[in-house]
Amino acid sequence: MDDRERLEAFERMLADVQKNYEEFSARMDKLKGEKKEKSATFRQYWSNKMTCQYMLSMYKDYGLID
Repeated sequence: MDDRERLEAFERMLADVQKNYEEFSARMDKLKGEKKEKSATFRQYWSNKMTCQYMLSMYKDYGLID
């Protein structure tokens, strides 16, 4: 994999992490509206959202995103 391909892969991955973070947040908001914060589904979304948040914070720490 050359540098261009590697950068393109990073950009795709970053876009996916950002998209997933937003999707998990929206799904959690919907479940909150239905008073289902204690459901297994809500907890799984929360876990996935925290994973995405951690990845995004690492990108910020390394100056890769703002």
